[in-house]
Amino acid sequence: MHQPDYRNGKGVMRMPWVFLHAIKDYYDMPWMVERHKGIKASFNITPPLITQLKLYEKEGYSCDRFLSLWMKHPTSLGNEERKWVQKICTTTQFETMVKPIPRYAELYNKNEPLSDNELVELEILFMLAWCGNYLRRNEPVVSTMLERGGGFKNEEKERLMDALLAFIPTILPYYASLASSHGKKIVSLSTTPLNHPILPLLLDMQNAKRSNPKTILPQNPLPLVEDAYAQVERAKALYSETFGAEPMGFWPAEGAVDEKSVAIYKERGLRWIATDEAILFRSLESDDRRELYRRREYNGVYIAFRDHTLSDLIGFTYRYKDAHSAVDDFIAHLESIDKNHETAAVSVILDGENAWEFYPNNAFDFFEVLYSRLAQTSWCKTVTMDEMAQKPRTPLDNLHPGSWIFGTFDTWVGHPQKNAAWEMIYQTRRDYLHHEPTLDKKIKEAIMEHFLASECSDWFWWYGDDHYTEYIEEFDSLFRNHLIEIYHLMNIAPPASLFVPIAGKKELHALISEPKFPITPAINGRVDSFFEWLGSGTIDESRLFSTMDRVRGPIDRIHWGEDRKNIYIRLDGDLPKLKKDGVLAIFFDESKESIEIEVPHLPIHGDIIAAAEDTVEISIAKKIFDGLQKVHMRIEVTMGDSIVQTLPGVSELEIDLNEDFSKNWFV
Repeated sequence: MHQPDYRNGKGVMRMPWVFLHAIKDYYDMPWMVERHKGIKASFNITPPLITQLKLYEKEGYSCDRFLSLWMKHPTSLGNEERKWVQKICTTTQFETMVKPIPRYAELYNKNEPLSDNELVELEILFMLAWCGNYLRRNEPVVSTMLERGGGFKNEEKERLMDALLAFIPTILPYYASLASSHGKKIVSLSTTPLNHPILPLLLDMQNAKRSNPKTILPQNPLPLVEDAYAQVERAKALYSETFGAEPMGFWPAEGAVDEKSVAIYKERGLRWIATDEAILFRSLESDDRRELYRRREYNGVYIAFRDHTLSDLIGFTYRYKDAHSAVDDFIAHLESIDKNHETAAVSVILDGENAWEFYPNNAFDFFEVLYSRLAQTSWCKTVTMDEMAQKPRTPLDNLHPGSWIFGTFDTWVGHPQKNAAWEMIYQTRRDYLHHEPTLDKKIKEAIMEHFLASECSDWFWWYGDDHYTEYIEEFDSLFRNHLIEIYHLMNIAPPASLFVPIAGKKELHALISEPKFPITPAINGRVDSFFEWLGSGTIDESRLFSTMDRVRGPIDRIHWGEDRKNIYIRLDGDLPKLKKDGVLAIFFDESKESIEIEVPHLPIHGDIIAAAEDTVEISIAKKIFDGLQKVHMRIEVTMGDSIVQTLPGVSELEIDLNEDFSKNWFV
């Protein structure tokens, strides 16, 4: 059970999927298990889901942008708000959720603009369509309104919303009761590292290469080991606070594992994890399916390896069959496994929410038949993951790094858009590390929360061309805003690149023109000739924010280059403004010391030479980087008490101190 953290910097959820799945799936799934004596199941509930369910309990619909607009009369909505509300209300699965409600189907397919009364009907029917079987059977407001089927007035929204908001706080306690001794432990509960990150990539981005040597890695990656530990520790704490007990197991986000992440789980007292069969087969260097049904452990941690075939049959295939045919097929698969294995352990692991809206009746008929058949089958017994972790198992000698998709990490890294997102995280982290010593504890904690949220796997899932969503703009904005908020917390103007959408945009690195040959300009604050900076690298900063409605920094263009002894930097832009009270802070990742240049007090001399007249020119002696091959440079521009610009706006500059430019020679 998982949803990403949809909250923006103000704590308002930008999309309503937590609420909608809460009224449709999160209670219904364990409720269908409880209806059948002898059936047990395991449910993984991720921390972002827990946090947002609690937010609805605390703040009601006001914490959700869509619900807040849904509650308004259409006459109170602006044009864009109205379009967005109608967009949400007409993206429900038609055959299984819309078509069974005739008036909803009529309004859903209407080509002409909806009247205010029609939009009210659409909104209420949309919400009713998302109500699951438990609510339809047990909540009088829901059942009565569904029976009416239409003709609703705007004032009826409040009655429906009150009923649904009263239902939300019952969900998590219901899980806890079924997992308790009083509930006879018919379910076991687990969780996931805090913000659903790909933990092996946080620990070591080289895991992507180990998993698939063809993967193209992000530039200049940083190990985020501290974050990986925090993701695990904070998830455990939230689970304990919510359910009153320590978790025995974790579902690593996306089934992503490697040997180092398993060591963290073991160190933190977890007894089991789960991942996909592809990881087992690549760890064993064998695709013998008989190995899949043995109980396995690595480094003392029990690992349930997902039966990909059986899990995907439920998740993607059985929606097209009637319930009895689907269950007959599933039982036949189990019978085949049973005949060929004396004590087979079969792990069926799948998404706990998204599959069911493709089934008729939200999969109620399918689960009724499946659980009834399994309860009556003498040769097959359902057990929880907690129970499985206490049984004997066979050790694995090694564990291949990978995820549940093809046993690699390519869904989350490798594509230019995915890599761009990682590079933004890395650059934000480098900028943060420059300022960390000056920040108080409260600010650092708020920044860490945004870093952890930015590492959610969902952002990377939707980047690239391997998955599609109508809401890519919303996902893209949520990701970038976590990083933007970090700069705001540091009182620094965010880099221009964070305001440019990653999805669908041109590659930002295409805006960089690399140096072509050595330069040795005179550092006097003037461009003395056309040839002085010819061959330098350039970045046109103005192009990065030309479409943005925001205050620009004073620097419009960066030039840089080098000769055998020095690095040279030239900054063009609003020089009168910069010369009045501007300060330039130059950071190098490879050095703890920064270079600070007060523009009003130039020129300066020595190893650092700088001058400002028509432009700012800077020379930095290479000897201060003695022994280094490359350096990575970042510049912050301060005006008064505020850092108003971070340069380059694309990313940091990588400078090869021994560049001979021979690749650019020509005759």
